[in-house]
Amino acid sequence: MRPRRPALLSVTAAVLLVTGCGAESVAAPASSAPSSEPTATAAETTTAPPTPTQQELPGGGTQVFPGHRLVGFSGAPSSPALGPMTGDLAAATEQLRQQSAAYGTDRPVLPIVELIATVVQSVPGPNGDYSVAADDATVQQYLDAARAAGGILLLGIQPGSGDFLPAVQYYEKWLTEPDVGVALDPEWAIEPGEVPGDVFGSTTGAELDGVSAYLDGLVTAGDLPQKVMLYHQLHADIVSGQEALVDRPGVAVVKSVDGIGAAADKIGTYQRVMAGTPPFVHAGFKLFYEEDTRSGPLMTPQEVLALVPQPEYVLYE
Repeated sequence: MRPRRPALLSVTAAVLLVTGCGAESVAAPASSAPSSEPTATAAETTTAPPTPTQQELPGGGTQVFPGHRLVGFSGAPSSPALGPMTGDLAAATEQLRQQSAAYGTDRPVLPIVELIATVVQSVPGPNGDYSVAADDATVQQYLDAARAAGGILLLGIQPGSGDFLPAVQYYEKWLTEPDVGVALDPEWAIEPGEVPGDVFGSTTGAELDGVSAYLDGLVTAGDLPQKVMLYHQLHADIVSGQEALVDRPGVAVVKSVDGIGAAADKIGTYQRVMAGTPPFVHAGFKLFYEEDTRSGPLMTPQEVLALVPQPEYVLYE
């Protein structure tokens, strides 16, 4: 059971309840049985099938870190409040390139398009779990934008009263692509019978590790490059028992700290939430173009890179 939390919502969280995405069913991935090799005879010769080669990340390589720094924009269709990756995706992609440039001083930037794919609702969705999943056309549109940027797509998951693993498995046809990972949002993971907005969601390290194990299996089965598995965390109580997370070769785990407000407040939240993080979990930091600037100027890339630990993923909303 996830621990219950008091009714407490961030500014962005409150917006999510009124800016959902439409849902359509995603077709289950088609399975195919391997064809048998033809038998060589005196009259014919056969050619052995080529040895599979491991697929690579955009730009080459199979490991996310330490060869890259990730810089991303979040968004969802027709929902500007969820981030700049909405509306004209080509223009947003160009803005992402410009924003990312200052972060490429010590290693190449791998752009991230974070589509908030499964979105919480204030009423029960089709499965009764207060969430609605994106349709194929939407995921393809955002994957095309990520590929145009030379980056990867992260599918954001707000499971409502459902569990993370089945919500992630819903997108398996996309997760078998070499440039698609996940971004989990425990703030919106509530217990059955609860309503988003009435309580603050949470999860456990064990639940997150279940997703990690699943992704690692996809990597092994498909000879894929590492998958990014990011989880957002607004305060320390959102994830309990993080020591249950296991370091898996096929998964690059990132904790993105989502504090809102003035720079001093954001830095304090970052230090508190990152304390005690398993050493293999990479640091992430989130900036809000609107909410943060109500309390002062937006932190510069130089200020972000001066944080300890230094963020390896920087997300703008």
